Amino acid sequence: MVDDAEWQLVLILWGTKYGVGEVNHLIETVRASASRPFRTVLITDRERQGLETGVVQRRFPDFFLREEMRGGGCQAKLVMYEAGVVPDDLPAIFMDIDTVVFGDMARFLDLPKSDKAVVLFQSAVLPIGPLGRLAWRMTDKRKYARGNSSIVVFHPRECGHIAQTFRKLQAEHGDFGVRPMIADERFMSWCAQEHLQAIPRRMAVKFPTEFMLHWPWLIRLRAAMPWVRARWAGLIAVTLPGVEVKRQVLLEMEEGGEVVDRKGRKLIWSEKAIGPMKARLIAYYTALVAREGD
Repeated sequence: MVDDAEWQLVLILWGTKYGVGEVNHLIETVRASASRPFRTVLITDRERQGLETGVVQRRFPDFFLREEMRGGGCQAKLVMYEAGVVPDDLPAIFMDIDTVVFGDMARFLDLPKSDKAVVLFQSAVLPIGPLGRLAWRMTDKRKYARGNSSIVVFHPRECGHIAQTFRKLQAEHGDFGVRPMIADERFMSWCAQEHLQAIPRRMAVKFPTEFMLHWPWLIRLRAAMPWVRARWAGLIAVTLPGVEVKRQVLLEMEEGGEVVDRKGRKLIWSEKAIGPMKARLIAYYTALVAREGD
């Protein structure tokens, strides 16, 4: 472990979707801009060879590695809260491996208001914060603000109750027998509602939510707004969930090419549509491809 670490970068990997090269590239990119030293913890289904020196590998407990946990609901990601998996001595930032990092991830450590906080992307319409908590209390926890778990800031010492509660409900009601259990992000939002916080859009965004819209005219109009372009230029990280927008697709697209995702949102691959993000993504993925070719 890194003796002088002040925080932990947590990654989760199972199967063969991502290779060790992608994991190492992400770690190196984070390190290049990090203002505070960190330890990397990789939760994995098997020992991975070729990882950066110093990466701490932690094995999945069998409970979270079952096939039903690795489906569309991604309940396997709740393993990050399992006691004894991620060391509980330091705060942690989890990110999906398909996250592209441009700046200092250590800045996210200033977001939590307490060690009990779970900080993630705003997802559903009901806003994370006082209104979400009010709805949660008034509806006996049936309605609540929800986030997206592509990036999560948390402290392992204070969040073990999330995995414990999931295990308890599973034992009492069977797999996903309680509505919030149908997806990892729903469950962590429900379980940590009292301490849930949203990641500011000036710091990080989900690529489809931020850069893909249903109407091309609106895509171009928004990209022409100077305050929007300034915010995009300052983003620390962007996550690229979904199968439609991945590095192979982006690197092969011609100027002005379009991609439509399963929700009908369009990506226009041009600087006029997505501003500085186009050049940033090309640089990141070109470096990754070159690394894998070495």
